[in-house]
Amino acid sequence: MIHYQSPFGQIKNFIKGRSALSILILINITVFILINLAHLIYWLYTLPTGASYVEGASRITYWLAVPSDLSALLHRPWTLLTYMFVQENFFHIFFNMIILYFGGKIFTEFLSSPKLVSTYLTGGIAGAVFFIAAYNIFPVFHEDVSISVALGASASVLAVLIAAATYVPNYAVVLFLIGRIRLKYLALILVVIDILSIQRGNPGGHIAHLGGAMWGFVSILAYRKGFKGLGGKLWYRLADFFKGMNRRKYTRYKEIRTERPLTDEEYNRIRAEKQKKIDAILEKISRSGYDSLTKEEKDLLFKASNKK
Repeated sequence: MIHYQSPFGQIKNFIKGRSALSILILINITVFILINLAHLIYWLYTLPTGASYVEGASRITYWLAVPSDLSALLHRPWTLLTYMFVQENFFHIFFNMIILYFGGKIFTEFLSSPKLVSTYLTGGIAGAVFFIAAYNIFPVFHEDVSISVALGASASVLAVLIAAATYVPNYAVVLFLIGRIRLKYLALILVVIDILSIQRGNPGGHIAHLGGAMWGFVSILAYRKGFKGLGGKLWYRLADFFKGMNRRKYTRYKEIRTERPLTDEEYNRIRAEKQKKIDAILEKISRSGYDSLTKEEKDLLFKASNKK
């Protein structure tokens, strides 16, 4: 008997799963609701919502969005992190969370939850750096430096999606009205759209998107070369907080770290053998899809992704 689960039930189980992906989405939604409730209170009591410091920004946005002005950034350095969780418009957060959900599901299918968290955060920071650099370098933005801010999860979301597309470029997805398309082509289309849209409105946002996309691409290239990412254990601790990982599992990770360290020759040999097996499995997925894998191949891929 086939058990049908409603979309609401699927969402409920996704949230109850307490995965890193579900927590990231919940944080974005919670911040969105709180900001809009605050705006409603301002409106009901006829309080001014515009901040005189930044044209068109609410007072809440002013304290959470990242400014392009370097002197303002020095006074609000936390905005490098907070801006990537702030969305005021419904369609803005809706499309961001849809892309984060599907991109994050593919990402965690092949890579780990800690790496998802690190890619989201560092991709967002890279987007902010691109935004700030562009507004302080290119003459076309000089008049707007003091009044421009960036907000939204788009740079972080694109970092996750581009990272997944770089890791498994031939992974096939099915899109409404488009049909079956490989992930690498979807990623390329999104990047090209951002490049062509810079002159047509919201240039700072599109530039930030490109910064996140660039980070997603470069981080996976570095990862394939053996660089395990920024923060090391920090991301495992964050994942413990997000996902409620089994404490014994993390203890086992620490115990492995205290064993006799491998020599460079041993490490390189083991790593090369493991990567050869993983590459063969990924190649099989690109040819025939994930469902074509044997149980042993799926288990090997799952264990490898959890150790990354």
